[in-house]
Amino acid sequence: MKYLKSILILNLLVLVDIKGQSKSIKTNLSAIEFSNKIKEIKSNQIIDVRTPEEFSNGHISGAINYDWNGNSFDKQIALLNKSKPVFVYCLSGGRSSSAAQKMRSVGFKIVYELSDGIMSWRAANLPETTNKSSNVNELTKSKFDKLLESKKLVLIDFYAEWCAPCKKMKPYLDEISKEMSSSVEVIRINADENKTLCKTLGVATLPFLLLYKNKSLVWKNKGYIDKTKVVNQIHKATTK
Repeated sequence: MKYLKSILILNLLVLVDIKGQSKSIKTNLSAIEFSNKIKEIKSNQIIDVRTPEEFSNGHISGAINYDWNGNSFDKQIALLNKSKPVFVYCLSGGRSSSAAQKMRSVGFKIVYELSDGIMSWRAANLPETTNKSSNVNELTKSKFDKLLESKKLVLIDFYAEWCAPCKKMKPYLDEISKEMSSSVEVIRINADENKTLCKTLGVATLPFLLLYKNKSLVWKNKGYIDKTKVVNQIHKATTK
């Protein structure tokens, strides 16, 4: 009898668990999923938590800019409807994750996050809008390829003015440019001013390093990396 009772209790727990899982909602979405969910729900609560400068350089249509690091974020989200879904994104997912966590803690029912941020949106070739006129000086792929025509190694650094890790890496990249000038050329490219090129090359986060030898890609790195590791990769490519 005790055995049968235990089986019944176990089955009940399994049913409860399955029922709970069926109610769970996937909230961390890929770029395509994020886009489709916006269309499906027809939400007007799309929040870009980057800086105003980043926002003006390109954002998802219909998004409003509530800077996560600004002084008014809490007051701004208080204006939103907590019972309706909210879509949140940033550059690569860090700030939007923090913002989404904050919003859930104050009572928002459903908060969708764009995995890997607007960089993944751009990599998926999804449309965005901008508050600025198009950049006529944007680097084309053919012009980029010409930069690689060198007897030396070519180290490409995709950066943005507002990107903290990019700023942290710049001093040592300048040092590498001087100290290893006989073996490598260091070229910095502003990602905000060259969005089409970023899409073409699959630059989905910043900073983003690409190392070329004889016009062929031999190494790449996304995110912050220290000087020693970069120098090691240059030495490795030089001796190949």
